[in-house]
Amino acid sequence: MIDSSSPNQPVQNYEIVNPGLETQVAALLPSVAGYGGNLRATNTIIPIVDLTAAAEGSQVPESMQQAIAFGSQTAISQVGAGTSVIANSPGFWRLIGTVTCVVANATQTVNLAMSDGISTKNVWGATNVSNIGRNETQVFNLDYIFFLAASESLSVVCSTNNLTSFQGSVRQVGTVDGTLVTPSGF
Repeated sequence: MIDSSSPNQPVQNYEIVNPGLETQVAALLPSVAGYGGNLRATNTIIPIVDLTAAAEGSQVPESMQQAIAFGSQTAISQVGAGTSVIANSPGFWRLIGTVTCVVANATQTVNLAMSDGISTKNVWGATNVSNIGRNETQVFNLDYIFFLAASESLSVVCSTNNLTSFQGSVRQVGTVDGTLVTPSGF
């Protein structure tokens, strides 16, 4: 094959055999998943049109896909003394909120903990160390994406008095296989 823009230069085609690339193409372009042809590369410069969002089934940018939405959010209010499971379905979850620790005569803690049903790991925490004679309040804003596999859960754990709190919400932004979940009502 001869490139028409350079009549003396042959176009070189290369087969690409890479299971990772083939899997990615099949995932991003489900309509060609059963095509069966090998991927090819060429030494010809070809303009690229990014169709990723449409191929994934999403018509919104990632930042808009993760928007807070009335029908999608699960509100969380944990004030002292306990543990609240805030997500326990496989997939990607966006957690937003505010942690408040008031110092009085004891150390105050708030943790985000992940569990696989057998063991638990504190993956984020805030501690306000006791300071007798001085009252202080510390506030921490959170905005994180968590991934939960099957049988895993995410919890907020507040220390054993009413001087700690977590206020916020959580919503699923992606399924376990990475399919984006758009906001309710979109």
